[in-house]
Amino acid sequence: MAKQQDKPLAQNRKARHDYTILETVEAGLVLQGTEIKSIRQGKINLKDGFVSIRQGEAFLKNVHISPYEQGNIFNHDPLRNRKLLLHKKEIEKLEREVKQNRLTIIPLKVYIVRGRAKVLIGLAEGKNRYDKRHSLKEQQMKRDIDRALKAR
Repeated sequence: MAKQQDKPLAQNRKARHDYTILETVEAGLVLQGTEIKSIRQGKINLKDGFVSIRQGEAFLKNVHISPYEQGNIFNHDPLRNRKLLLHKKEIEKLEREVKQNRLTIIPLKVYIVRGRAKVLIGLAEGKNRYDKRHSLKEQQMKRDIDRALKAR
């Protein structure tokens, strides 16, 4: 049965510009209190986020979830580290890839699946400046071709 996937509540658009995404993995997100309500309102920022693996556990760091407006004393620290729910083998594989190939793990988007917050994380390799220019040139050429075909 196909997974029902809503539209993304937050996306890291700059990630595909700055990194080459080699592989993606879906992970659950451990949240506290009113954080899920803020996420459902789309008040989450993935821009500077990354994943670190410590003692066999994966943590999402530097991701800002704004405090829930009606949450008063039940709100939590917006920049706290959040645990990711992954299988042990997935964590070991990601850790091995990061150490051997000098890659990084970054969050790409956050969405809700059957009432649960999920984050799509990507195993990424940093792009050099000339790689970024090449990617932009390819995008522009593709847009020009699409416009020309649409005009016909």
